[in-house]
Amino acid sequence: MSTTIVSTAELPASAPATRRSSTWDNWGRVLVIPYLLVFAVFVLYPVGYGLWLARHPASYERLFADPIFFRTAINTVVFLVVAINLKMVVALLLSGFFIQTRWWIKILSMLFILPWAVPSIPTILSVRFMLNPEWGVINSLIFRLTGNDGPNWLNDPTLALSFSMLMHIWKSLPFWTLILVAGRLAIPAEQYEAAAVDGATSWQKFRYITWPSMRTLYLTSTILSMIWTLGDFNSVYLLTGGGPADLTHVLATLGIRYLRLDQVDLAMASIVVALPFVLPLVFFMMKRLSK
Repeated sequence: MSTTIVSTAELPASAPATRRSSTWDNWGRVLVIPYLLVFAVFVLYPVGYGLWLARHPASYERLFADPIFFRTAINTVVFLVVAINLKMVVALLLSGFFIQTRWWIKILSMLFILPWAVPSIPTILSVRFMLNPEWGVINSLIFRLTGNDGPNWLNDPTLALSFSMLMHIWKSLPFWTLILVAGRLAIPAEQYEAAAVDGATSWQKFRYITWPSMRTLYLTSTILSMIWTLGDFNSVYLLTGGGPADLTHVLATLGIRYLRLDQVDLAMASIVVALPFVLPLVFFMMKRLSK
């Protein structure tokens, strides 16, 4: 008799809990609808429409027949290999400097973050004005000091692409330095204290403590930086416009060239061609993170 009373007493208590759980589930479905709509309109539809425009094999034949495309592919590889590795190595070195607790380093770190914090467009356009061969600040200073005209910085493909890479490094270096500083701060200080007691040098501390602890973070940041750099439009287009003679284009800016020539199919094909660069990086990064 008592067992029956207890079980019947529990039934009314479980029913409101079930109704509350169902209510929260319904609210969850309602709140996720705006996200799904935004994702469908701004991600699925543009990607699907771009793939539909680039579906014709003839577009890729015309793309591969364009000599600018192969120069662009080479520029993209050079940009990734040189700019990314140089940026990440410098960020790793600077993270060891900014981790110090001196008061003046804290002030310097605030100034160091400014290039990343300020908007990209006015910053890059200001650098382009400085590199102007006629009235730019750099050539004006060269003329005052030497009496000779300075070089036409952005009219040489090698110099123009080099300045684009320097612009990219200067703009994004503070962000990755902060990421690696956070990684260094996560290393227990006791490990360094024990190494100092054992007489370890600075290089030995880095080799046996810092690098093993930060290796995964460093590699993941490098891969993520490569993915973002493949879509870096501003550093090249705003500084050089792809010139001179379309010789400094990267895959992120090549599509704009074709759009300006009213060749939409080639623009979409150039974006699809970039997928073999992106997908292996995404796969490798997710594989690293899963470990």
